[in-house]
Amino acid sequence: MNPKYQMVAETLRNDIRTGKYEKTLPTEQALCAQFGVSRQTVRQALSLLEAERLIDRRQGSGSHIREQRESAAHQRLSIAVITTYISDYIFPSILREIEAVCAENNGAPLLFATQNQFANERRILLSLLETEPLDGVLVEGTKTGLPNPNIRLYEKLMEKGVPLVFFHGNYEQIPDTLSVLDDNAAGGRMLVEHLYKKGHRRIAGIFKYDDLQGRQRFAGYLDALQEYDLPLEDRNILWYSTDQKDLIFKDGLAQARMDECLSSCSAVVCYNDEIAARVISYLTKKGVSVPGGVAVVSFDNSSYSEMSTPRITSLSHAQRNVGRAAAELLFRHMRGEPCASELVPWTLAEKESG
Repeated sequence: MNPKYQMVAETLRNDIRTGKYEKTLPTEQALCAQFGVSRQTVRQALSLLEAERLIDRRQGSGSHIREQRESAAHQRLSIAVITTYISDYIFPSILREIEAVCAENNGAPLLFATQNQFANERRILLSLLETEPLDGVLVEGTKTGLPNPNIRLYEKLMEKGVPLVFFHGNYEQIPDTLSVLDDNAAGGRMLVEHLYKKGHRRIAGIFKYDDLQGRQRFAGYLDALQEYDLPLEDRNILWYSTDQKDLIFKDGLAQARMDECLSSCSAVVCYNDEIAARVISYLTKKGVSVPGGVAVVSFDNSSYSEMSTPRITSLSHAQRNVGRAAAELLFRHMRGEPCASELVPWTLAEKESG
């Protein structure tokens, strides 16, 4: 289920568009009573609507509804942005760049989060099929490593002529869509090659199996192990899903599986920095030094990489932000310009963890 503030924002967004409120929204106190939520939840919802340029919040006079359609010449383009999460991990920087590109192209982004759940994705897509006008959609797919039950809804959007661009992951069931993806297979190879040059010969891997990124990163990892004639044992590979992320560090049986994964290995490639930081914490509590006992490397070069002790050697996109690349591709597509899907390359940001 989506956070309460997102559900409040979605209801208010629809009410604004249907003309339920003419100039101002009800007071925060009235909205708290209407939705049965706290003032903090209402304020989060209003902040989201303000970011989408649907309202202006003025101290002492409430939330004022902005004029949405000044003239045909200045009509803002309605762009739906569907991500798995909004505030977690790497998403704030991605969304900032998407919003910047929308502003440069007279676009008004509408933000939605699936929480990486098919049911939430379905509800959002059904809502978008009723949204008029809808000029384009940016999508970070939900559980892209699994068959998706909502493919027909995406096809209906395309049948309506709505341009779609996927980022981070797309769906094999609709192969002809435009996308901006990380070059994950090359990244997996790059990390193993880095560790090999550091002298490591037994390299474990921790990968997410319910999204495309995890499968591609594993494929690159596997290619490099074979290229360097390094041993591959199933027990040294740990797989997890979105719903299991927390359990692999807490559940007793899962911890035993973690110990087995890392046993006899001098290094590990992690799916992302969040997992890598938690692996380092886990190893530290067990008295294993990093990188002396086990070297740890990962993907994304995020804030987790900098906050971890030691800092995490991780792959970075340098100055190329996937959110900006995807948004720019969408607007080119909307203008009818020649377009092609893009793979964004990784660069290695070497730090202290391996």
